[in-house]
Amino acid sequence: MNWEMLAAIGQLAAVLVGIPSIIYLALQIREQTRERRQSAVNALTVQWGDLTKSLHDNAEFPTIFLRGVQSFDDFDAVSKLRFSAFFNRFFKNFEGMYFSYHDKILTPALWGEIERTMSDFIAYPGVQQWWETRRHWHTEEFARVIDALIARGDQPKAYSTYNLGLGMRNENLM
Repeated sequence: MNWEMLAAIGQLAAVLVGIPSIIYLALQIREQTRERRQSAVNALTVQWGDLTKSLHDNAEFPTIFLRGVQSFDDFDAVSKLRFSAFFNRFFKNFEGMYFSYHDKILTPALWGEIERTMSDFIAYPGVQQWWETRRHWHTEEFARVIDALIARGDQPKAYSTYNLGLGMRNENLM
């Protein structure tokens, strides 16, 4: 046996030993990616829950929220501040979800759910009025996503069964 043949056998042995290592590494990376995605979804779920908690933990805020989705411009300064503080957090959460989708951490199915939720909220005139005042606080990329949702002209339906007009008239009578 000559040195060339021994070198070829050595290279073949290295390849045969290396292939299982590469397969193992690929499986580990795939598992870590799956765990990373799940962790990100869990974190976003917790953030979402913390955010929406303000709608049921504060007796005054739901009234501000429901009035604000109808008209941000008609609010007094304090109500604008409270409504705006909520929607700033709300849309920063959406922006984080958008970039998680963009980075392939969120699946298209999950992003579709989020996009439908954003669409429901941004369809309301008060949320659009608020967006005009705070669009510049977001990245241009995300702002274009919201602007495209507004341009679709969807009808507000998130609270279509809540009789908002009647409820707000009753609130004003109190």
